[in-house]
Amino acid sequence: MTNTASKTSICENSLIWFGAALSIAEIQTGTFFAPLGLEKGLMAILLGHLIGCGLLFGAGVIGGRTGKSAMETVKMSFGRQGGRLFALLNILQLLGWTGIMIYEGALAAGSLFGTGEKLWCLLLGGLIMLWLVIGLKKLGKLNAIAMGALLLLTLLLSSALGGEGIAASLPSEELSFALALELSIAMPISWLPLISDYTREAKEPVRAAAASTIVYGLASCWMYAIGLWSALTFGGNDIAQIMLKAGLGAAGLLIILLSTVTTTFLDAYSAGVSSQSLSKRFSEKAVALFVTLLGTAGAIFLPLLDFTEFLYFIGSVFAPMIAIQLADFFVTGRRYEHQSFSHRNLLLWLTGFILYRLLMLTDLPAGSTLPAMLVTMALCIGANLLQERQKPAEA
Repeated sequence: MTNTASKTSICENSLIWFGAALSIAEIQTGTFFAPLGLEKGLMAILLGHLIGCGLLFGAGVIGGRTGKSAMETVKMSFGRQGGRLFALLNILQLLGWTGIMIYEGALAAGSLFGTGEKLWCLLLGGLIMLWLVIGLKKLGKLNAIAMGALLLLTLLLSSALGGEGIAASLPSEELSFALALELSIAMPISWLPLISDYTREAKEPVRAAAASTIVYGLASCWMYAIGLWSALTFGGNDIAQIMLKAGLGAAGLLIILLSTVTTTFLDAYSAGVSSQSLSKRFSEKAVALFVTLLGTAGAIFLPLLDFTEFLYFIGSVFAPMIAIQLADFFVTGRRYEHQSFSHRNLLLWLTGFILYRLLMLTDLPAGSTLPAMLVTMALCIGANLLQERQKPAEA
């Protein structure tokens, strides 16, 4: 654990997660809800965030109470070597997010000013690296200034949308309520393997986890709603065109740059933290910088525009993972970090992963995440009860 003097406050944690929510990717995802119309779209956004943020809070509490990073808490349920699987998967998803965020930001900035996206990719990648070099604990006032500017600029964008009429829905690609619900749940879930990296440093871990989750949830719903409203107002999901039609030029560019840097910084930073779960020989900062470099290269050379399938994949990987963690930490009290693998929990995770993918094909009104998680948790608790009956003396 970190010395008390260097622990973060509730306000600092809240600022971090406010910045995490203010991103082009969140607004972009909100535009995908337009086929549902405003009322159903907002309902899917709110319900999905209630579920996703509830899971995010649980993960934050586990990290805060144990003083462990996100991937170290995973080892408590899956064993030392088993936890490394999820650390690797997390680094890969964070690398993916780094590339997507830089690509989305560069595409929007390039469209606003008619310049090449590659140049903006390099600029954004460089700014994220600068944020990483400065370091989380030294950002302080700079982060607060960036968050204040983002808040003002986002209010400006919201007010620009307020005076416009909106369409009932957009006759674009079909989107069911269940799939929309999953898109809403998936964004908070994508932060599950990160939140403990910050709550472990908090002076008041549970309150910090609650504040972080509430701030992130409200701000993320706001970003989704802006995307939905913008798509219904102006049509399409081109963020740059939406900002231009809303009358934002330089202000729109500032939103793009600041939101991309502050959000992607968290992805790259946590990739560095997760690398420690693979090997203590890795340097957190060096890995974070390398991930940013790879993400920048991916943004330049790979087509990363449609990331909905990526979001669904994240949900299918990390929803059953957190279901088992919650069951172990809050119900069964089992811990497996002294073992190389918890074969049973890994098998349960695989069951949950397959169930999630199968449920996506059925288009249940409740979506895939909640049913898959409830079944996985029930199986985990049931397996532990059965083991206790068979071996009552086992610790």
